[in-house]
Amino acid sequence: QVQLVESGGGLVQAGDSLRLSCAASGRTFSTLDMGWFRQVPGKEREFVAAISGSGGSRYYADSVKDRFTISRDDAKNTVYLQVNDLRAGDTAAYYCAARARSIWSSVPVSTSGYRYWGQGTQVTVSS
Repeated sequence: QVQLVESGGGLVQAGDSLRLSCAASGRTFSTLDMGWFRQVPGKEREFVAAISGSGGSRYYADSVKDRFTISRDDAKNTVYLQVNDLRAGDTAAYYCAARARSIWSSVPVSTSGYRYWGQGTQVTVSS
């Protein structure tokens, strides 16, 4: 079983930056593909970014690829999401997700591809 704990959210102003963190435990971290998703009330959870277990592949939603950066530190069992130039439309609960790395499929960019989820961290951007 993998446990995920997000942190780093908060109330910020438009144009500010944040670094979200997700600490994982329960499995060798380098064997996990990791993803970030976000959700606002009444809407489906949407893909934001993902990184492979090796760290060699990264994927981004078109809406964030020029402003957000996903990275991982396997020594700290942590994945990060650096979010820059925040906008009101980025307001959401941000969730970390994980799945066992697989040679049979690429890193998922949909919620159905992930088995483990954190509880989320809220990011609120005021304009």
